[in-house]
Amino acid sequence: MLNRHVHAKLQKGVTMIDYALVVALSKLLSINSIKSQKGVTLIEYALIAALVAVVAIVGLTFLGVNVNLAFHNIGLKLTAP
Repeated sequence: MLNRHVHAKLQKGVTMIDYALVVALSKLLSINSIKSQKGVTLIEYALIAALVAVVAIVGLTFLGVNVNLAFHNIGLKLTAP
């Protein structure tokens, strides 16, 4: 099947070397494109995870202060007659 494509390309004035070079480069570029997309996806997930971690830390810090204050008030009411 590849021979038919090469033969058709040769008839249109494209040499076999040119055609092989284009095929090789297109495969190489498609592999690099997939790898670069995986890297971008990995970076996006890392940024999302970092954002979630920051929001969780800030939220738990404020929540922790409020919970500590609530338990402190409950403790004061339990010890007072």
